[in-house]
Amino acid sequence: MRDPNAKCSRGFGFVTYAMVEEVDAAVSARPHKVDERAVEPKRDISRGDSQRPCAHLTVKKIFVGGIKQGTEEHHLRNNFEQYGKTDVTEVMTDRGSDKNRGFAFVTFDDHDSVDKIAIQKYHTVNGHNCEVRKALSKQEMASASSSQRGLSGSGNFGGGHGGDFHGNNNFGCGGNASGRGGFCDCHSGGRYGGSGDG
Repeated sequence: MRDPNAKCSRGFGFVTYAMVEEVDAAVSARPHKVDERAVEPKRDISRGDSQRPCAHLTVKKIFVGGIKQGTEEHHLRNNFEQYGKTDVTEVMTDRGSDKNRGFAFVTFDDHDSVDKIAIQKYHTVNGHNCEVRKALSKQEMASASSSQRGLSGSGNFGGGHGGDFHGNNNFGCGGNASGRGGFCDCHSGGRYGGSGDG
């Protein structure tokens, strides 16, 4: 992409593929270089989603909300390992009763797995439709917040929405999940883009 006024590179570009498998192969073949510069390939996101403060963050963790009682870690692994290798799977439980609180976190060994999953907002886990979003650490949420302020002059995360999946914590952007961060409402598209290192 070029700056229309200065006619110089803006430091990123897009490659559109005919098939999703080609995108998968390109992302899997990392690292890439363009003109001897290292570039970071990422799946493109829709224009509407790109306005969200955490849309461009590279994360390895997802939030799975609305899981039904009886859902265990193996249900999550069985569903999400088709996207990539999982490192940690946590079903959040109530301390007193040990019942699940209706949400979970899954951490992957590669951020591209999260980007692939985030393309689709809802996934079926243990026979139940669950909402899936990128999960952010407190540091990542602070980073997204400060970059959003720089872009719009506001610290509001997408209207400050939040949700409560059978627990008492806010899981909207900027919320927390029992000290584990929160999630962002970011959904990816089907193009493959990359940005240079300078």
